[in-house]
Amino acid sequence: MNAATGASPPAALLRLFHLVSPALPVGAYAYSQGLEYAVQAGWVPDEAATLHWLRGLTQRAVGSLDLPVLLRLAQAWARPDERAAAHWNERLLAARETQELRAEDQQLGRALLRILDGQGIEPAAALLARPQSFASGFALAGVRWGIAPPELLGGYLWAWTENQVLAAIKLVPLGQSAGQRLLAALLEEMPGVVTRALGMPDEEIGSSAVSQSIASALHETQYTRLFRS
Repeated sequence: MNAATGASPPAALLRLFHLVSPALPVGAYAYSQGLEYAVQAGWVPDEAATLHWLRGLTQRAVGSLDLPVLLRLAQAWARPDERAAAHWNERLLAARETQELRAEDQQLGRALLRILDGQGIEPAAALLARPQSFASGFALAGVRWGIAPPELLGGYLWAWTENQVLAAIKLVPLGQSAGQRLLAALLEEMPGVVTRALGMPDEEIGSSAVSQSIASALHETQYTRLFRS
């Protein structure tokens, strides 16, 4: 990190691009996080409803749970403090309210840690011995590659948003232009979401996305499915 600006150096930003690339083989494209059921149930029938759904999840789930925990995981790996990292990893997994959401997080985390282990990043191999969230591996990579927390959180949020928009394009369905409008609208709000997460106290961390939890639970028994969650 650049001490004068608090920003990541160019090489670290390139590493961040690698980390958030859709080409990263973790399988995120296979998950909709309840959106598939929400579309089938008629909760998300069009572009406007998709924006409302994703904006709500951004504010009440990813921005209030994943991002502040990701920050604490990064701080733990930077010290390093493996006990603190384990605590926040377990807290994040415990906050996944359905079997599908928890399984998704663990599967993505395992895939990312295998990639990091293949690149010689420690202690990725040791972490594979127990369930890990995607944020755990993401934070470890961010620290090892010198990515500053604001960029790390912003990259995580962007990757989540892009994947959800791609799922919506297939499911609602939406055209590519609609997808770009959604990304543009959500992108404008991302700096504020990241800033809030950076300053969020421990006692405010949590998810209140009730509709997502219901959709995810019902998706487990949905008759036809394109996505794994």
